[in-house]
Amino acid sequence: MANVPTITFNNGNKFPMFGLGTWKSEPGKVTQAVKDAIDAGYRHLDCAHVYENEPEVGAGIAAKISEGVVKREDLFITSKLWNTYHNPEAVEPALKVTLKNLGLDYLDLYLIHWPFAFKDGDVLFPLNANKKIEFADHDFVPTWKAMEALYKKGLVKNIGISNFNKDQIERLLESAEVVPQTNQVECSPFLNQLPLSDYCRSKNITITAYSPLGSGDKKLLEDSKFESMAKKYGKSVAQILIKYQVQRGHIVIPKSVTKSRIIENYNIWDFEISKEDMGELNNMDINLRTCPFSESKDAKLYPFNAKY
Repeated sequence: MANVPTITFNNGNKFPMFGLGTWKSEPGKVTQAVKDAIDAGYRHLDCAHVYENEPEVGAGIAAKISEGVVKREDLFITSKLWNTYHNPEAVEPALKVTLKNLGLDYLDLYLIHWPFAFKDGDVLFPLNANKKIEFADHDFVPTWKAMEALYKKGLVKNIGISNFNKDQIERLLESAEVVPQTNQVECSPFLNQLPLSDYCRSKNITITAYSPLGSGDKKLLEDSKFESMAKKYGKSVAQILIKYQVQRGHIVIPKSVTKSRIIENYNIWDFEISKEDMGELNNMDINLRTCPFSESKDAKLYPFNAKY
């Protein structure tokens, strides 16, 4: 079983560069997916409150710990603060719900899921009378202060952000005591995030790439250029797309609930993409964002109106 390379965060903590994404992983399937992934060698699991499957993810974790396959300290569990809990007073209670759901005492990484806030409360997508999402005025800077408090208490080992653009990160860093350890963003050759990745690297913030396979959009997996490159290396298109992220120094979290794909996605440690082919992949950007969260485009802090 190959060891997954780690990345060193700006606080010195090490984190696996490869993990299992659990977005859109249906309750009823995700427990088995987690067990299959841990058996295959995965040690990093990416979760979120809004995915509504954390109890099932937790059941998979508990099963493998009780079987003696892993100890808790072998695992790196990420979750995310949802948009309805941006009130600083709601941040710690929200974390405690996630910890209870996952059956854990601490998280290895906790992220602010989006820079904008929804109306406070437990309704994940609060709607107004016009059936549009109801936003709240909470700014992410005070929310980040509450995240820093969790970090200082040891309830989370690392903290970060997700879907933040450069300007938003700049503003956060003006008052941050703790520099975010990562910014989790959609990233693939068709949305390569080169400027944002370079900017984050200059601030010692890692990139975590979600939807590296296009999140169900077939344009990536069925592109003939990727197919010919996969043939050249004797790998699948998915393996090329995942390895592309790792070789850029990004953490990557492909999602699957299918055992064969979970294993296939993991088996990327026995080859390297050439410098020339990495350059070709970097030149394929078409600004294809498969997860624009367009229902929230009216939010003041919607991140994707900026250049990057």
